[in-house]
Amino acid sequence: MSHDPIAGALAEDIGQGDLTSLYFIPAALRGSARIFAKEPAITAGADTAAEVFQRVDPSLAVRIITGAGQPLAPGQTVLEVSGSVRSILTAERVALNFLQRLSAIATLTRRFVDATAGASAIILDTRKTTPGLRILEKAAVRAGGGHNHRFGLYDMVMVKDNHLAADPAAYAGTLRDHLALFRRDHPNVKVEVEADTLDQVRAFLAIPGIDIILLDNMTLAQMREAVALRAASPVKLEASGGVTLATVRDIALTGVDFISSGALTHSAGSIDFSLELLPA
Repeated sequence: MSHDPIAGALAEDIGQGDLTSLYFIPAALRGSARIFAKEPAITAGADTAAEVFQRVDPSLAVRIITGAGQPLAPGQTVLEVSGSVRSILTAERVALNFLQRLSAIATLTRRFVDATAGASAIILDTRKTTPGLRILEKAAVRAGGGHNHRFGLYDMVMVKDNHLAADPAAYAGTLRDHLALFRRDHPNVKVEVEADTLDQVRAFLAIPGIDIILLDNMTLAQMREAVALRAASPVKLEASGGVTLATVRDIALTGVDFISSGALTHSAGSIDFSLELLPA
């Protein structure tokens, strides 16, 4: 199912028309404006904000000054726009909403990436995204230096605790059978299985067809032991659960390959941006 987040946001905000601009801004008035940061940030969503202005009025001229992944200082310009002042002000809030949300995700992601500098672990996002904004939010994670986990239920297998609980016989061999059947139909799709204990790690390492084992809410000691158990196996290890800026470096130093955190998208907050009309 296709989804256009920009169209949805504009329809939600403008409705039948921007009454304030229509009645209080002359139709012929033209001018220029800039959007600037009011706090330090990593840029994401400038292209989306530019598209918002173009959707409202294709005649607007928009120039991105600071692109995705670039640092911003307070007062620094992200983009400039010129043309109909009515159109600029109509598009203002939706453009800012995208920019403040996506830049916050990029900024938080960069903090996680910086916290693990020197370790080999890769920072991953999750599916804990705002409904309808997943593509944009995952792009923001990339702008911050992180990597994307699966985009949805369709591009990777993730066998979690509830899947295993639904099939109590899984450890008696049915998981192995399910994997064999899946591999027959989808030989190139990655398979990840969640482990809550080291016994599960041992069991999963012995089952062919598993690409990644997710270490769910394990202690640092358990993670280190899981890394030792994995030894020369090609299976990758992902740490998840309770990952914060205070803990992520210690987790990375255990030797896991990936660290996933839903906080990158569900707890990023917003970065403060403002639009100002420029003197003629």
